[in-house]
Amino acid sequence: MNKIVHHAWAASHSAELYGVNDWGAGYFGVSPEGDVTVTADGLKGPLSVSLLDIVQEARERGMDTPVLVRFENLLAQQIARLNEAFRGAMKHCGYQGEYRGVFPIKVNQQSHVIEEIAQVGAKYGHGLECGSKPELIIALANLESRDACIVCNGYKDEEFIDLGLQALKMGYRVFFVIETPSELPIILERSRALGISPLIGARVKLSSMVGGHWNASSGDRSIFGLSIAQLITLVDDLKREGMLHCLQLLHYHLGSQIPNIRDIRTGVIEACQVYVDLVREGAAMGYLDLGGGLAVDYDGSKTNYMHSRNYTLDEYCADIVDVVMTTLDPHTIPHPTIITESGRATVAYSSVLVFNVLDVATFEPGPLPEVLDADENQMIHNLGDLFGIANMRNLQECYNDALFYRDELRELFKRGQVNLRSRSLAENLFLKVMHRLLSLAEDAPKGFKEIHKLKEQLSDIYYCNFSLFQSLPDVWAIDQIFPVIPIHRLDENPTRQAIIADITCDCDGKIDKFVDMHSTRRTLPLHPLKEGEEYYIGAFLVGAYQETLGDLHNLFGDTNVVSVRLSEEGGYEFVHEIQGDSIADVLSYVEYHPKEMQDRFRRVAELAVREGRITANERLKVMNAFSASMRGYTYYEK
Repeated sequence: MNKIVHHAWAASHSAELYGVNDWGAGYFGVSPEGDVTVTADGLKGPLSVSLLDIVQEARERGMDTPVLVRFENLLAQQIARLNEAFRGAMKHCGYQGEYRGVFPIKVNQQSHVIEEIAQVGAKYGHGLECGSKPELIIALANLESRDACIVCNGYKDEEFIDLGLQALKMGYRVFFVIETPSELPIILERSRALGISPLIGARVKLSSMVGGHWNASSGDRSIFGLSIAQLITLVDDLKREGMLHCLQLLHYHLGSQIPNIRDIRTGVIEACQVYVDLVREGAAMGYLDLGGGLAVDYDGSKTNYMHSRNYTLDEYCADIVDVVMTTLDPHTIPHPTIITESGRATVAYSSVLVFNVLDVATFEPGPLPEVLDADENQMIHNLGDLFGIANMRNLQECYNDALFYRDELRELFKRGQVNLRSRSLAENLFLKVMHRLLSLAEDAPKGFKEIHKLKEQLSDIYYCNFSLFQSLPDVWAIDQIFPVIPIHRLDENPTRQAIIADITCDCDGKIDKFVDMHSTRRTLPLHPLKEGEEYYIGAFLVGAYQETLGDLHNLFGDTNVVSVRLSEEGGYEFVHEIQGDSIADVLSYVEYHPKEMQDRFRRVAELAVREGRITANERLKVMNAFSASMRGYTYYEK
């Protein structure tokens, strides 16, 4: 008989358990010491650092958790990967046009992010997409490369158009994408008034539909874009005005996370047919904007599941280039400049939210008497008996009986026939039986259909120092899945199963769906807390939309932020440190006036002195505490 060898837990087991090597895209890994590592390309080879080291040093600098850690190297590398992949595909296929990426500012509007994109992207002529006047101002203030495109989407009033036209005259390549028929007259009127010919794009509604969370951007019922009939009317209007030469760009957008490459190809095929006919109509054209769509593989499964993608970056670029050439070449139409508005894939990897665990609630049975009192209700004795008779053959029967006895006892309690102490005894006995059933089910030769429900019922709740609504709003709003794992102790076996709760005292402030290769898991393996030691958990791939969409639920504000650059000499440097919102900050956001509030509280404290409730010295202490709280972090501070 072969002897079974039980190997000790190693960091590599954790990497496999949490799928780090699958969703990490080469940026995230696990060191032999059990820390999550961050790796970026360097001039002489890979640069790698411990995320735990960064968090601990940030705390030494006064940047407590929760803290958002941005990695400038990863942002720069994603821009380079995207541009080099398109360059490589075009060179391989003999494509005669160019690629010009634009980053949609709405995906992450933070100044340091946009500045980094503009600086790194200048080498590639990487531009920005604007959907509002503030975003256009951001683009004009940050882009220096005149090869870069500024794509203006959304509703545009006269002020918006005037600013874009003036920028066009200065040398910026600004495209006004017409989303609705009512925009053309305004653009034409302002261009005549200023004597500047506009660069016009048209956003078309394609009939092609895609899968994924954000597929409402595709199909006939898309909110923005022109129908085919409206597009023809636009062409006719421009012809009458003698300005058809201004129509140079065709734009469409099917969704920001398209998991299936087949959907991407279908959209490009339809758009290219529209492009061909616009050229036949006499439009100058020259630019084809495919919008967003390049997905992020959040779960690492490499499938067409909504949180994944079944293609690589190289396949994405090669398919687009191939379809454009295959469609246009038979008509001898010059290859256009291809534009994509990849936002999610550009910034998702660059940000990690790290938070600490404050407390744990477990569903373990409390102390139980060795022998049950004979006077206890018979249902309680029945629960106690179940523990002894449970075996692998009667799991389902015992599970059903335990639920029945517990629920009956709860009903008896409501009617006053069982007291609180007996109710407590019953709950503990029930938990003891459930843990016994779970232990048996793990080794049962036949499947126990309730095992997953049982694991959820008995899982711990780890209370963590962050606000889901502020930092991970998509988890609550659309059931988005982000990789969530401990950032250290990964050389230890995570023996607890848990869900994560935030500190917003809201039942929706929780994470109870986690990355899994086959679907999603309802609990997350975690380690028991150690007395006197912090336990840190990271939420990864959160750079897209989460900072922009976060709200002030319970008045928890922006977290601390540190921007880190991995250095060629080894190690890292803190490039930017941004203090999170203070209590005074968030109060001012909701139209309170901190100084007035302090004055009011001072009057209340003074009244308490006059009434003899507190002394003048106590008044000083309470006023100092009030002022310190105003300046303090909105999150839990130790």
